Amino acid sequence: MLTFAAIADVLGLPVKGPAAATPFGLISRIEDGLPTGALDRLARLLAPDDAQFKYRFVPKATYERRKTAHRLSADEGIRLARVARAWSLARDVWQTDEDARDFLFRPHAMLEDKRPIDIVIQNEIGAELVLDILGRLKYGTAA
Repeated sequence: MLTFAAIADVLGLPVKGPAAATPFGLISRIEDGLPTGALDRLARLLAPDDAQFKYRFVPKATYERRKTAHRLSADEGIRLARVARAWSLARDVWQTDEDARDFLFRPHAMLEDKRPIDIVIQNEIGAELVLDILGRLKYGTAA
């Protein structure tokens, strides 16, 4: 089962006490504004060869402003946590970064031949579709 501590780990958030790894601890951190380093870390994990990937989450000009403030907005943090959740589950299912990336960046028939990563970034409903496919793969049902 995917834990909130795993999502925090993907985002590079230090776990400070037992509350930090709980759903409400993660929500609080997102609402307070995740550090811009969380975006940089997630972009390096998912697309290490694409320096522009992080701008899929935050436009370049906005990113530069966020870097000055050292914090992302709550909406940007939610999007990051959503992708971190999908990445964590993809890593759990596929066991390697390379195979998880291959799944996330390759068009999938159950997503009308769209790439899972694009669907996850787009919105929460899309993310649930991708997480459902990953859950089916993990637990051996049709995907």
